[in-house]
Amino acid sequence: MSKPLEGKTGVIFGVANKRSIAWGIAQAWHEAGARLAFTYQGDRFKGNVEQLAAEFGNDTLITECDVSRDGDIDRVFAEVGDHFNGKLDMLLHSVAFAPREALEGRFVNTTREAFATALDISAYSLVALARGAEPLMADGGSITGMSYYGAEKVVPHYNVMGVAKAALEASTRYLAADLGEKKIRVNCISAGPVNTLAARGIAGFTKLMSHHASYAPLKRNVTAEELGQTGVFLASDGGAAITGQVIYVDCGYQIMG
Repeated sequence: MSKPLEGKTGVIFGVANKRSIAWGIAQAWHEAGARLAFTYQGDRFKGNVEQLAAEFGNDTLITECDVSRDGDIDRVFAEVGDHFNGKLDMLLHSVAFAPREALEGRFVNTTREAFATALDISAYSLVALARGAEPLMADGGSITGMSYYGAEKVVPHYNVMGVAKAALEASTRYLAADLGEKKIRVNCISAGPVNTLAARGIAGFTKLMSHHASYAPLKRNVTAEELGQTGVFLASDGGAAITGQVIYVDCGYQIMG
C-alpha cells in the first residue's frame, strides 16, 4: 500500500471527538505514513484526544493548547520540536469558535466581544500557529486550514463565523505569499457540512445538511474520510505546486447557482 506521507511529521489542532473533521484527517495522515502530535483545548477534551491518539502508539505527543494564548502556542511548538527532533512537515488548523448567542438571531446584533472572540480563535490563530511552525519547517512544509461555504455566501445562522472564515481564507493567501519562498504551502479545505460537535451548535444544522445533500450535484454530503484523503493530497508531493488556495470538498455544492 502506498504511503505518500512516509517519514513526515505533523501536528493536529482541533480534535474534539471521533466525529471531528480533524480526526478524519489525522487518521488519513497516519495511514499515509505520518507521525503525528495532537493538541487539545482544556480538560473537557483531554480524555477524548488521549483515547483517540492512543491508536497511534504510546509515543504520540499529546499536549494542551489554548490558541488564544501566545504562551501556549510557544510551548507547544517547543514540545513538537523536541518530539520530532526539530523537524515538522505538516500542520492542520481545524479550530473555530464563536459564542453560541452570536450564532442565533441577526448578524447585525453581534457584539464587539463576540466578533473579537470569533476572529481571534477562528482566524488569527492560523497566523499565530504558522508563525510557530515556520522555524520547524526549514525544509518546507504544508499548513492546512478548514473553512466553509459561509465564508463566501450568507448561510442562515452562521453569522459571525462566516466573517471569521472569510478572514481565515484571506489569511491563508497572505501566509502563502509570505512563506512560499521557504517552500511552506498554506491552503484551506472548504468542507461541506459534517455532523461534528461544533456544527451541531448552529441552529437548523440538520435542515442545512438535508438541503445540501439534495442540492449538491453528487446528491449527498461529504464524509470525514473523504476530507481526510484531501488532507493527504495537500500534504503530499501531489500538492507540491498548490498554495494559497481554497479547495472545495463539498460534493459540488459550491458550483450551483
